[in-house]
Amino acid sequence: MKRPLLIFIVLAFGLSWAAVLPLWFGGGLGSPSMAGPAMLMMFTPTVGVLGVWAVNRTPWREWARQTGLTFGDNRRRTLLLLLGAWLGVPLMVFLAIGVSAAVGLLSVDLDQLSLMRAALRAQGVEAPADLGAVAVTQVVLAVVVAPVINAIPALGEEWGWRGWLLPRLMSTNGTVAALLLSGVIWGLWHAPLTLLGYNYPRLGSWAALFFIGFCVLAGVIFGWLRLRTGSVWPAVVAHASLNGVAGLALQFGDAARPPNEALAGVTGLVGWVLLALLGTALLRFFPIRPPQPAAGAALEPSAGPS
Repeated sequence: MKRPLLIFIVLAFGLSWAAVLPLWFGGGLGSPSMAGPAMLMMFTPTVGVLGVWAVNRTPWREWARQTGLTFGDNRRRTLLLLLGAWLGVPLMVFLAIGVSAAVGLLSVDLDQLSLMRAALRAQGVEAPADLGAVAVTQVVLAVVVAPVINAIPALGEEWGWRGWLLPRLMSTNGTVAALLLSGVIWGLWHAPLTLLGYNYPRLGSWAALFFIGFCVLAGVIFGWLRLRTGSVWPAVVAHASLNGVAGLALQFGDAARPPNEALAGVTGLVGWVLLALLGTALLRFFPIRPPQPAAGAALEPSAGPS
């Protein structure tokens, strides 16, 4: 039945626009209150999952299992991949920075950290004398602490996209198609922010289209983590880690030649290539197990087509 999918999409997309709409009438991404609507938006996929659950009335323990809130059948594998996501995402982010610099798409300024200084000045903050120590501290915090802090809002998204939607799409589209389609839907959901230039300010509203490419490729990896373990938690940690590290890494560039976000870094074309290689390798050499019954589908009444 298509009703659960419709409920999920309407709630997740409709509420995301409702959360961010104040930015469209009050300063856009430069609004002092930008963080609040953006954070609120991250919980709208969870509202979509709860909306489907309210209609299906699946017993909560079974619903939690179906949507990946448990640690899956192999707890050891889940914990290992959770740790791998925690450490692997920062490695991927800094690898993308290194490759971007190597191919001439990013000028790194580790001596003066001029781009970081410029970012602090733009915020009205005076750069400390020992900015290098501050930068190292920020990196350590981004790698170690940020995944913990970001886990709750990341769960707000991942319980919807990878927890519920991905298995639902697999039931009718197959694994690869579901991974790609869920990534497209995830990318489109960001439109209230990306149409304002979020992540790619040079592209303006074209950022909404460009970001879909990144979401598809990152979504394959997040989806693999979810399907390989039967748990959404490794994908949550990967998402939380990415949010903590991705933006910080580009600040090691040169203010005289600031990076083009559409080309450099993990969200740029360099990152796309690396993510595509990793996603292909994971699916090729570590195939996912057979899909679980689609969340919201197995316990729906079979009263005929709708």
